[in-house]
Amino acid sequence: MHTVDTVEALRDLLAGAHGTAFVPTMGCLHTGHLALLARARELGSPVVASIFVNRLQFAAGEDFDRYPRSLTEDTAALAGAGCDILFAPAEKVLYPEPQSVFVQPPPEAEQLCGEHRPGHFAGVLTVVCKLLNLVQPAVAVFGEKDFQQLWLVRRMVAQLAMPVRIVGHPTLRDADGLALSSRNRYLSSMERAQAPRLYAALCQARDAIVSGVAAGQATREAAQGLSGGGWKVDYIELRDADTLRLPQSATGDRVLLGAASLGSTRLIDSLPFRLARAAVAKAG
Repeated sequence: MHTVDTVEALRDLLAGAHGTAFVPTMGCLHTGHLALLARARELGSPVVASIFVNRLQFAAGEDFDRYPRSLTEDTAALAGAGCDILFAPAEKVLYPEPQSVFVQPPPEAEQLCGEHRPGHFAGVLTVVCKLLNLVQPAVAVFGEKDFQQLWLVRRMVAQLAMPVRIVGHPTLRDADGLALSSRNRYLSSMERAQAPRLYAALCQARDAIVSGVAAGQATREAAQGLSGGGWKVDYIELRDADTLRLPQSATGDRVLLGAASLGSTRLIDSLPFRLARAAVAKAG
């Protein structure tokens, strides 16, 4: 594996490449990241991964400074997983001067996580746009855990006519259902034991909706169950998976999205599913 930290070295390695597959990360890699890499290997060559903790997507008071960084371990993991090129730039490489040009997200970025993290998705889309411009991949792979981010990246690529295919990959979970995340290491042992309840709440809401309970009641009851267990719930919401808006039909692709905090650790998760037939609503 080639490891580079400058734009010039990256472009030299990719000169003439036409089928590149790309996996952008913020490092602190786990098996979920390596699953994205494995999927990328199926879709293109060479396979490029990036590691960059993007200051632009962190608001004041968030965890930019303490976000876990483990470049040595991550480099070894990527090399063992068959990555061809690791791009691990310093902040001054991607932002040689203060960034004054940003990707303006669509209105869908102002709901869900965007409501609770103002400016977050402008920072995400700006760095993803810059990385896609540098790597110029044919395909890029993102996890579905942050479904809103995946949706917004797809929207950006479509509307800016960027020549890259965005592929989502299902969320990997521990045996108890907790979605793999670099931030899971923030959890105390007691919090870790409680953490799978976020996914359980999404499953509870899905099962209720499929059985005919109105979405508003199902998500409200799921959120109340978490709040009663000591969580601080930002939201549990049902959206149309294609539009990220409130569903306008009785059937189709859906996604439940949730964000809640245990102590100082904010966890997010998502649960895509399909309503194959209209159910008779049991409650409003």
